[in-house]
Amino acid sequence: MPLGDPPGVFGPSTRAAVEAFQRHRGLRNDGMVTASTWDRLVEAGRRIGDRVLSTTAPLLRGDDIAELQERLAALGFNPGRVDGIYGAATRSAVAGFQRDAGLPSDGVVGPATLTELRRLAARHPRSTLVNEVKERAAARHGSLDALVVALGQAGGLDAVVEAAARALRGRGADAVVVRESDEAPMAAAANDSTARCLVVVRLDPGAAAATGLFFATDRSESPSGRRLAESLADHAGRALGVDTATRGMALTVLRESRMPASILEVGPLDRLVERTAQLADAVALAVEGWTATTDA
Repeated sequence: MPLGDPPGVFGPSTRAAVEAFQRHRGLRNDGMVTASTWDRLVEAGRRIGDRVLSTTAPLLRGDDIAELQERLAALGFNPGRVDGIYGAATRSAVAGFQRDAGLPSDGVVGPATLTELRRLAARHPRSTLVNEVKERAAARHGSLDALVVALGQAGGLDAVVEAAARALRGRGADAVVVRESDEAPMAAAANDSTARCLVVVRLDPGAAAATGLFFATDRSESPSGRRLAESLADHAGRALGVDTATRGMALTVLRESRMPASILEVGPLDRLVERTAQLADAVALAVEGWTATTDA
C-alpha cells in the first residue's frame, strides 16, 4: 500500500501528521488545521538569520525568535518568556546585549548582532535561563493580601468564576474577572490589568480528572505557571473527588499572558453544578497555596 495521502487529499496520514505536530507544539491535538495551528506551522519554518528581527505591529512570531530568546536568556539577558514573540522585553534584552557587545543598541537583530550572538553563544553553553530565575523571584508574594488575581472562564462557567472571585476577595485578594472568552483577548485583558497571575477555568465535559495546564515548550517553561497549575489541580481534584493531572502546553492564553497563568480543566458538568461552591473555594485555596510556595 502507498504511504501517505495523495497530493491535495487531507486523509488519515495527513491528519495523523497534524496531530503529531500539535502534540509537539503544545496545542490541542484534534487533527484540525485551524488558524492557530496554521500560524504555528508557519512559525515552525522560521530559522534564526532568515530575516531581520525587530518590533513591529503586529509583533513578529516564529521559531527564530524563540531561539534568539533562548540564547539571550542563557547569556544573562532577560527576554521574558521564551514564547517566540518579539515583544518589548525581547527588544530590551537585545538592546542590552548590543550595548555590552559594543554594537548600536537599536534592538534590531541584523547580521552584525547575530554574528556576535553566535560567537558568544558558542563560548557559553546553555545554562540556567535567566528569565526562569527572574520569574520565580518576581512571583513571590507570600500571602493573598492585596494580591491581584485575574480570573477567566471558557465553557459557560461564569458562576464558578464569580464565586471564585468572591472567595479570593474574602481572603484578602483583589480578583479581576476577565470577561473575554477567546484566548488572545483574554490574555490581553489580563496583561492590561495589574494582575500577578491568571487562572482560567475551562469546562471539559468528558474530563475524568482536574487538569492544570501551564506554559511550556521544548525550549523553556513557566516555572511559576507550573506551580500554579499543580496547586489548582490538587485542590480542584479534592473538591470534585476526581484524579488530578498537570500538563505543559503552549495554548494562546498561556503563551501570550505576561504573568504566571494556568488553565484548570474540569468536568463533568453535572458534578460542577453540584459542587460550584466547593470548586470556587478550591481555586482560592490553590492560589493562596501557590503564593506560599518558596519557588512560586
